[in-house]
Amino acid sequence: MEFPQTVSESIGYYVYALIDPRNDEIFYIGKGNGNRIFNHVESAISSYDSSRKLNRIREILKSNLEVKHIILRHGLTEDESFEIESCCIDLIGLDKLTNEVSGHDSESRGIMTVDEIMMQYDLQPAKIEEPAIIININKKFAKGMTEEELYQATKQAWKLGAKKEKAKIILASYKGIVREVFEISKWYAVNDRSGFDGTVARQEIRYKYWNRSVKNYIKAGNQNPIKYTF
Repeated sequence: MEFPQTVSESIGYYVYALIDPRNDEIFYIGKGNGNRIFNHVESAISSYDSSRKLNRIREILKSNLEVKHIILRHGLTEDESFEIESCCIDLIGLDKLTNEVSGHDSESRGIMTVDEIMMQYDLQPAKIEEPAIIININKKFAKGMTEEELYQATKQAWKLGAKKEKAKIILASYKGIVREVFEISKWYAVNDRSGFDGTVARQEIRYKYWNRSVKNYIKAGNQNPIKYTF
């Protein structure tokens, strides 16, 4: 299937969805111009490449059904198509799609809670008073993490020396912003690394640091996820 030349030339850039006819579920969001929307089915038929998207299309075709193609917006500039594609991916959720990556600028300008907007644009620097260890959880962090998920992402397993015993609190940091504060109950060994048991800090401690910037404590370019503040 393809658009007639007159249609292809008239619709400009567009954002589209691929829908599984077996359950009417959107499984892919994309952007493009010309006949881009039809390329995925063609690739699934003509290539041996494997991906969640292509395999989903092949399953549909094996059921003697056809992928539904929907144009969400057309007549766009390329920049506009990037924005709308990203917004749609964020809204549906990457975990519910076969897209391999988030949309354009999703990390910095995608869906955020009000608290996350405040963190990004009204950051106050932290002034750390208690003996604390900042733990960078960039590789483990995901938007919308619960308190328990943040705790599990922070508690282990880190290369720490004997100096850790002096720490009273842990500041879980993502991109230089404190996402949660934990009071340490005890340390334990994880092979040659360390973990801690603890609880979310008492309010009078937590709110001194939660949603505060600790970038002033971390040297630019430092790859070590651990920073002692004492």
